[in-house]
Amino acid sequence: MSLPRRTLLTAALALSAGALTATPGSAAARSATAPDAEALRAAIAGLPDADATAALVRIGGTDGSWRGSSGVHDLESGRAADPRARFRAGSTTKVVTAATVLHLAAEGRLDLGTPVQRYLPGLFTPDFAPISVRQLLNHTSGIKAGDGFDDPYAHRFDTLPPERVVASAVAKGPAFTPGSRQQYLNIGYTVLGLLTEKVTGHAYAAEATRRVLRPAGMRDTYFPGTDPRIRGPHNRGYQTMTGTDGTTTLVDVTEWNQADRRAAGDMISTTADLERLLHALFRERIVPGPQLEEMFTVPADVPGATFSAGLQRMEVGTQVYWFKTGARYGYSAALAATRDLSRTVVYSVGDTDAKDESSNPVIDRIVAAALK
Repeated sequence: MSLPRRTLLTAALALSAGALTATPGSAAARSATAPDAEALRAAIAGLPDADATAALVRIGGTDGSWRGSSGVHDLESGRAADPRARFRAGSTTKVVTAATVLHLAAEGRLDLGTPVQRYLPGLFTPDFAPISVRQLLNHTSGIKAGDGFDDPYAHRFDTLPPERVVASAVAKGPAFTPGSRQQYLNIGYTVLGLLTEKVTGHAYAAEATRRVLRPAGMRDTYFPGTDPRIRGPHNRGYQTMTGTDGTTTLVDVTEWNQADRRAAGDMISTTADLERLLHALFRERIVPGPQLEEMFTVPADVPGATFSAGLQRMEVGTQVYWFKTGARYGYSAALAATRDLSRTVVYSVGDTDAKDESSNPVIDRIVAAALK
């Protein structure tokens, strides 16, 4: 699958109104390089609308900070969105998975240049050339996407094991020679979750929590497994659905079993926790420097490559940002930062069509205001 429309930061750069709250940050935030509070307030004003029911935005870094939220907790009550709410963080999970694998590499538990077939014998057919762990991390593995449910909404409470997703992908054969192209898909990270379990003998969620979430202080972040609920405070998520008569309605999709995504995208988090993750990672509190370089290294010999291990590189003027986006039905999220942490950006948007591939105007405005 391609990148979801509602989460493309690069594209963003090329009912009744809910409440809006904002916190300006410290005195340092009034400097010339501080976040543009007026533009950020305008970016999330007027929610809910056709594109989003809520927006939570957290800007930080040494240049200053800004916090804002708008929209509603749910459409029925119309009460203000909770700025501290948990949400489905989608593919930002891949940052945690990459950090977990790199932490294992730092311990000598696995080697990034070694074929994954050596660690997981029998998982791939002989049709596949050797695929290194590094190629799984930077989306150059050549594995095709695995199958999901034909009607995801109808099966939203059913469990699709990651092993079955991988088996369906392997059955399709390779898409290209490993290392020759870069194609963003979930499947490589689904395999990395299985690799983590094989190398450690423990569940992926347990290892990711121990190696990344706890050291980063991400107290409100967890992996739901087969539980379709979002535990703790959260805003409701909605998806635009088209009926047989052609009319569209917003359907509550807050409860959804995400087990098939697991290491590729089932994490539940908060904006504060994703900001903590950026600081802990970039300051080498989770992954040591030599392995951390993998997160800032885009394969130089792959034409058009922008993805590293867990992150994506983006230039905005003279500044370079490292970011990751994520989307699950009802929710779009992203984290981004300059390597020196002069600016960090985290948002969660109650996206009414998060899996569409065109851009979301609310996200476009947030990104444009946050990276000015």
